Amino acid sequence: MAQNKQSWIEVAPNSDFSIHNLPYGIFEAKSRGPRAGVAIGDYILDLYAVARLGLLDDLNIPSNVFQQPVLNDFIALGKPIWTSLRARLTELLLNDNNELQPHAEGVLVDRLSATMHLPVNVGDYTDFYSSKEHATNVGIMFRGVENALMPNWKHIPVGYHGRASSIIVSGTPVHRPKGQTMPAGSDTPVFGPCRLLDFELETAFIVGKNTQLGESIPIEEAEDAIFGMVLFNDWSARDIQKWEYVPLGPFLGKSFASSMSPWIVTIDALDPFRIENYPQDVPVLPYLESPVNKRFDVNLEVALKPKGGVEKVISRSNFKYMYWNMPQQLAHHTVNGCNVKVGDMCGSGTISGTTPDSFGSMLELTWRGEKPIEMPDGTTRKFIADYDTVIMRGFAEKDGIRVGFGEVSGEVLPALV
Repeated sequence: MAQNKQSWIEVAPNSDFSIHNLPYGIFEAKSRGPRAGVAIGDYILDLYAVARLGLLDDLNIPSNVFQQPVLNDFIALGKPIWTSLRARLTELLLNDNNELQPHAEGVLVDRLSATMHLPVNVGDYTDFYSSKEHATNVGIMFRGVENALMPNWKHIPVGYHGRASSIIVSGTPVHRPKGQTMPAGSDTPVFGPCRLLDFELETAFIVGKNTQLGESIPIEEAEDAIFGMVLFNDWSARDIQKWEYVPLGPFLGKSFASSMSPWIVTIDALDPFRIENYPQDVPVLPYLESPVNKRFDVNLEVALKPKGGVEKVISRSNFKYMYWNMPQQLAHHTVNGCNVKVGDMCGSGTISGTTPDSFGSMLELTWRGEKPIEMPDGTTRKFIADYDTVIMRGFAEKDGIRVGFGEVSGEVLPALV
């Protein structure tokens, strides 16, 4: 059981950003250009300012890595540095430590007044399809109960290579995409704005290691090559995707936008919330045999907010519904010799639970539009409407310790002419 620590910075009991968390992000504030910080309570701790005070000298971390507009250079320093810096920051923030307190005004920034940026330079992005409940739901819709899961699904973490250039930070609006669709009953495609716009409730992990072409990351070492996790909304144009995905899979239906939360929660911060791996009822090949307790109990929710209206929570799910865990995903990703780079992102795939109120997409929640969602203003939704905002939140909590991700949000704007 982790000890419940207290900081000299006041942190509300329900804050996502307790001293047990200390997630990393890139912020910008008055007189401070984009730089690295950690969130604690309602503040951001400016890591460059802390380093300039000499309080991190024993760690031998070049201070300039904290003054970069992305975290890649810091992440590239490796797991021992991540762990030692987090331990040192925790020490400096404990209520009985007076090293940093006298400098509070110079190192703390009001979190709500800061501008958050994409925390990493994402070189490559891969999206997996690793929630059994989600894959089963979608399979039932399109192939029936008997053939819900494809024959390979329980043998490999299925994934595809996505578009890194359209990954955006939380709060960035998303224009409704345009593309080809095939109307029901027609044999001729049409072009126009997507009609079946959807969200996908996901998390994503940030790769923390560079590998060479031909090199694989063994599953026993995979978790140490993962820097941390973010919330991830991998927007989906269902009608565009349905027409295009055979035979090569998603393309324009997915590449128009993916939204990520600005704070990266480290694996060390999630350690108290480990649970047993998802029971895999089909034996896997040796390279995918996972060490124990590589799954995490993280509560997830999705809210939908019309413009000028009241938000409604439409889904409550959990990261524990991942059949394939992150080390399995990364080991499989690299087993063929595919090289990865610091800052690469791997999406979990839509995370759905076992009950209808825990499904991770509008496709499932409304069951292809057959069960519309009633909104507080009296309107209904089969899919996402223009000027709706989708908000995703996530947190883990145990024994009085809370570690949260904040939120990832995005408003849908009409298609550009």
